[in-house]
Amino acid sequence: MGDEKLKSAYELAMERFQKKDAEAGVVSQPLTDEQKAAVAEVRSQYQAKIAEVEILHRGEMAGMMDPAARELAEEQYRRERGRLERERDSKIEQARAPR
Repeated sequence: MGDEKLKSAYELAMERFQKKDAEAGVVSQPLTDEQKAAVAEVRSQYQAKIAEVEILHRGEMAGMMDPAARELAEEQYRRERGRLERERDSKIEQARAPR
């Protein structure tokens, strides 16, 4: 044990997860360069879409004084942002799927 390096909590947790995956029969394969590029493209596209929605929302909120209207606009913004995030995550999973 003298030459063994102490492991961080992160490393220990990752080892536990890998062990559980191995016991469950889950096989992990590294992403191909094509898959990495597809994931990066999806992230980039959705980052731009989310930024656009946020900019439009901030502009709308700047001119809005009615508290009820502001609350409604906030809820719509959160809903739209959540939809875009779910869409992004779904497309990333599709890009990561083995071919």
